[in-house]
Amino acid sequence: MLLVAPVDQAVRQQLTDELSRVESLFVQELHSPLACVNRLVAHVERYRGKRLRPLLVLVAGMASSRDGATLTQAHRILATVVEMVHMATLVHDDILDEADVRRGGATVNSLRGNETAVMLGDYMISHAYHLCSSIDDQTIARTVANTTNVVCEGELLQLANRENWELDEDVYFQIIDRKTASLCGTCCKLAAQLNDQGDDVQQALDQYGRNLGVAFQIIDDILDLTGDENTVGKSTGRDLTKGKLTLPLIHYRTHAPATQCMAFIEMLKQQANDNDDAIGNQIQKLLTDFGSVQFASLRAAELIMQAQQALLVLPESPARKLLHEMAQAVLTRQF
Repeated sequence: MLLVAPVDQAVRQQLTDELSRVESLFVQELHSPLACVNRLVAHVERYRGKRLRPLLVLVAGMASSRDGATLTQAHRILATVVEMVHMATLVHDDILDEADVRRGGATVNSLRGNETAVMLGDYMISHAYHLCSSIDDQTIARTVANTTNVVCEGELLQLANRENWELDEDVYFQIIDRKTASLCGTCCKLAAQLNDQGDDVQQALDQYGRNLGVAFQIIDDILDLTGDENTVGKSTGRDLTKGKLTLPLIHYRTHAPATQCMAFIEMLKQQANDNDDAIGNQIQKLLTDFGSVQFASLRAAELIMQAQQALLVLPESPARKLLHEMAQAVLTRQF
């Protein structure tokens, strides 16, 4: 759970209870009469680590409620739905990245092949929409569906730019805003919509979630370059081997002297072809020594400040404070 800062004890207990209810809904919705399906679902439940997205729904719902604390059954359903959508994307991402490890365990694709992983991801998405349709306000389901479309567009845009060594910051931010930030923003916005809040609160919380989501992805990209697989809990170095340019790489390519930049691109091409640990370590050292990793970290910090500023539309409450602390925790996470 992404609650590394001190949390009001009453809020912590409430969230523990609410997450338990979300867990029950999750298990109930995905249960199948087929044992082979249940085994796969049980395996991917280990993917549930930080639970950022359901937490965003629950805490934003509390912070935007009339008393700063009360949640509805619709909030619990929405929290379950966004977790299912997110986990489905993780299963599919592992196929795209040919990843072997997720949360310290084997990925579905490495254990059972791509065909099984594709169908499991589809199974989870279809159940997410089945569950979401039980919320009376059908604009919630339509918004979740639209956001999932945007996430897929972000992934397709990233795939279209693999081994695009000229990728610029604008396209990079389009990719991560779609594939990561859009769902985080939707979590917060819909939590306020379920509380009958006006457009000003809904848009402010959407902006909070989006800025947090972009910062989260920047840190994720840094960890893929510099993190240890045992700590991060998933395969690292995949962006380099898949020819994905992330913010530190774009910064170095843009600001390094021309001769160094040309040599750097050749290293990236070689790493995409050979997946050589020595080359990967050399790239990491170049980015660290040049200040590109620090540049990306500072950009993430700026986005977190903007996210926290957006929260001022809400009245003070322990839940609003927790949203502030959750954003700050994004910058210091190691997994």
